Amino acid sequence: MVEEVSSGAREGGVRRADVRRAWHRGLGVLISVVRWFGTAAAALLAVHVILTIGNANPDNGITKFVASWAEWLALGFQDLFMPADPKLEVLVNYGVAALFWLVIASLATRVLSALNRPSI
Repeated sequence: MVEEVSSGAREGGVRRADVRRAWHRGLGVLISVVRWFGTAAAALLAVHVILTIGNANPDNGITKFVASWAEWLALGFQDLFMPADPKLEVLVNYGVAALFWLVIASLATRVLSALNRPSI
């Protein structure tokens, strides 16, 4: 005798509703990770700008740590603009990189959120 399941068809012993729920939960986690990473990247770049403009000791461990991560996160924006003042150069280039991370994170979360909408 075959037993019918009224709450959703079974696929290999797993209900479609369970798969859908897991999909939405996984995408929700991914959306949070992308949002946090973009915000953290922008914040680290902003801290680098503040430390540079504020004349932080370049030999300090914190300053070295932030500068090394900022260099990696700048993704080629480090020398996009070349004003005469080195502090202005850091402000503009790393500021643009921070804005880039915020925009990319925002766009990615919008795309992922669109995928995470429940189907009708």
